[in-house]
Order: sequence, then structure tokens, then C-alpha cells
Amino acid sequence: MSTAKEPSFRESVDIMYNRAVDLIDLSVGLKEQIKLCNATYTVRFGVRLRGDIQTFTGYRAVHSEHMEPVKGGIRYASSVDQDEVEALAALMTYKCALVDTPFGGAKGGLCINPRDYDEHELELITRRFAYELIKRDLINPSQNVPAPDMGTGEREMAWIADQYARMNTTDINAKACVTGKPINSGGIAGRVEATGRGVQYALREFFREPKDVAKAGLSGSLDGKRIIVQGLGNVGYHAAKFLSAEDGSLITGIIERDGAIHSERGLDADAVRDWIMENNGVMGFPGAKFSQNGATLLEADCDILIPAALEGVINIDNAANVKAPLIIEAANGPVTAAADAILRKKGCVIIPDMYANAGGVTVSYFEWVKNLSHIRFGRMQRREQESRNQLVISEFESLSQAMGNKWDLSQDFRNKYLQGAGELELVRSGLDDTMRGAFQSMRTLWHERENVSDLRMAAYIVAIEKVAASYKAKGL
Repeated sequence: MSTAKEPSFRESVDIMYNRAVDLIDLSVGLKEQIKLCNATYTVRFGVRLRGDIQTFTGYRAVHSEHMEPVKGGIRYASSVDQDEVEALAALMTYKCALVDTPFGGAKGGLCINPRDYDEHELELITRRFAYELIKRDLINPSQNVPAPDMGTGEREMAWIADQYARMNTTDINAKACVTGKPINSGGIAGRVEATGRGVQYALREFFREPKDVAKAGLSGSLDGKRIIVQGLGNVGYHAAKFLSAEDGSLITGIIERDGAIHSERGLDADAVRDWIMENNGVMGFPGAKFSQNGATLLEADCDILIPAALEGVINIDNAANVKAPLIIEAANGPVTAAADAILRKKGCVIIPDMYANAGGVTVSYFEWVKNLSHIRFGRMQRREQESRNQLVISEFESLSQAMGNKWDLSQDFRNKYLQGAGELELVRSGLDDTMRGAFQSMRTLWHERENVSDLRMAAYIVAIEKVAASYKAKGL
């Protein structure tokens, strides 16, 4: 990578922010307030492991408190540093504003390779990290609410929630201190796959408007579209699974740590994931062509490219060779600012990360609300809804019988119509509504303002204006 020309992840976020904020009529001071990270806490702590004390470094950045609590995941990765965490916290601020979740932006990280430790060791490390943050109110249901990110999941969130409850024994809302928990620990149905499901809903909304599709040089629907996915982790796997199983798309390429596989006939996301679990990589997967240099597949011919792993994978060195006419950023910051400029010049349409991967924080919001209300979604209304639907079916069948059974309802229709919405159905409905509404606000600017040339600029403008309105309401 050409470090002389390539901006860092944090610089890329600032460049994209500056590009958008220049089109908004705000005071210089307010522009700076929104841009800067309010505070970052660095913690160093020791944990006794394998007969010795190992020291770890962690971070929790709070970018904006225009709304509270602040929200943002905790990632475990060897690459974690202050700049990365602050850049991710800024993206969380804009993301929450864009999709109308009432949170400020935050992010956490622990500089650790989780693969180097067994489950018991990770629990000790996680609990100590959580302890250091909790005692400073950097994890708190009303102030700072983490969630899973790269390298963490339900297991780690359950440990953090339990640690908070141990330290705050009289807090009735203790479960709301963190989201992304297992169902049996206060989690919500649909949270694990939420970000991948959000990517699917984002693409569906994009393909609903022929004018948008035409801008990417494509036509028709998602059916048959060739998709390459970079990173088959939680987000990439679920996006690939849903798009292929429910929308008829073809997953023609998958890029992983050890290389990439490609097949124009399409790849089964479940089969590939199982192979990775058993073989620690994609090499040798039957029926597909393997390439040890996986990054080359980013430049392969396809309709849609989904970078779903690390930031900066599409950069100044490979952007000119990327052939995909449509990129959807399932990961945070996978396209650098320099690459973004190159791709826009080529006419590539990019659905930006702050929108595309907002499914996770959206469903996290639903989980937080569920924890505060202390009741499962659908519990009060599901059976009442089924009873009302039964009345409609019964009346219809009575009329049909009176007219000589002129109309007949299939059993499949009856079953679907009579089934009331449970938590999972309500979560999916809320997520779909959120992704549609946010895209429409971006689309309006994209099509109606001449100086808004792309969806990323539209997303930043929508988000910044909402954050600015919140600050102004506070008297700033």
C-alpha cells in the first residue's frame, strides 16, 4: 500500500465528513464539535494467565453525546488502536443519526487476538476489561451501551452483562447495559443475523428503484445477480445466505483469510461456512477454483461486491481494477477515501457503510428497549391479533358457503394469515422499515440536489444535519 498517498482509516472518515459538511450551512464551531471525538479512555490491566501476569490495552471512545446513551460495539483484534476506535465511534454517531436510533456514537476495542486464548482465558480477560469500564460508567444502560463487533459475539456480551449485574446489584435495568446478548440472557430474536439481514434489506431497497439500478449500470432485480463476498464472518455469511436463498442471487466468490474461492455456478454459503469451520479456511473447497491471493478476487467480474470484513481492503492500489458496478459496504470503512474518489470517477455506485451495516445497531436498539420494558415483543398482542384474523377468516368462509362455496382459501394462506407476529417477525419488520426509511432520505438528496453526487455524501449530509439539530436544541 502506498502510505504516502493513502489516508488512514481515521483520515478517510474525516475526509468524507469534510466533503459533505462543506455543503451544509453550519457554524465553523458546530462543524468542529460534530467532527471531533469527545473523549477516549485508555485502560491497561493485568490478568493472571498460564502462571504469569499478562497486560492488555483496551479503549472506549465516545464520539458524540448529542443523544445518550452512546452506542457502539467492542472489537477484539490485534490491530486495535486509538485512531481506529475513534474513527469507528464517529461512524457510529453518523450511523445512529441516519437510521433514527436515539443514541450517540461510541466504540470500544481490546488489542488482542482472541484465537490465542481458550474460552476460560477469554472470560477472565473480558470480565476484567468490563470491570475497568463499568466502574467508570463507560458501560451503563443510560450512558454507554456496547455491543458485539469483530472478534466478539453473544458469549462476550453475556459475560459483560453478568459482570455489570454483579457490580450493580440493585439496577433493575442491568440487562440493558449491553446488547447482542444470547436470548436466554436478555437478548432479542434476530440480533445475530441483524447486520447481514440489513445488508439484504438495503440491496432490496436499492433495487426497488429502476433509476438507482440504472445508475450502477445494472437492470432488473437481485435475482441472478453475481455477488462476491469478502469475509464470511457473521455479517458476510448471513448476507450471502439470505441473498442467495431468498432473492435468487448467485454467490460467485468468497474471500477469506487463507485465500479465495470462485465458481460462476454459485457457492452455497452454509457449505462454505461448514468447510471453513472444519478446515480453518476455504482452500480445498470442492467444486470451486481456489486462489491463494484472495485480494485478487476483489477485482473479479461481478455485479455486486460485498466487502464484509476489515477496513481499507479497497484502496488506492486496487480501486482502479475493481470491476463491480455496485459495492455495498457491509464492513466499516472497507473503501478508503482515495479509493472512493477513484471508484466514483469510474461510475461505480457505493452503498455506504454507515447505512449498509446499520442493521446491527437498529436491532440493538430494539433489544435495549426490550430490556428496559422488561417484556418480550409480541407477548401482549400476538394471540389477540390471531383472534381478530380468525374472525375475518370465519366471516369470509360463512359468506363463501352462503354463495355455494364460490371462494376457497388454501390451507397455506389460512396458516400464514392466522399466525400472529412474534418477536422475530416484529424485529424483521422494524428493521425493514428502518432500512427503507433511511435509504429514502438518502435517495431524495442523491436525485434532487445537483451537488450531491453519490450516496455516501447523501448519507453524511442526512446524518450531520440530524446531529446538528440535536446540538442546537441543547443550546450549542
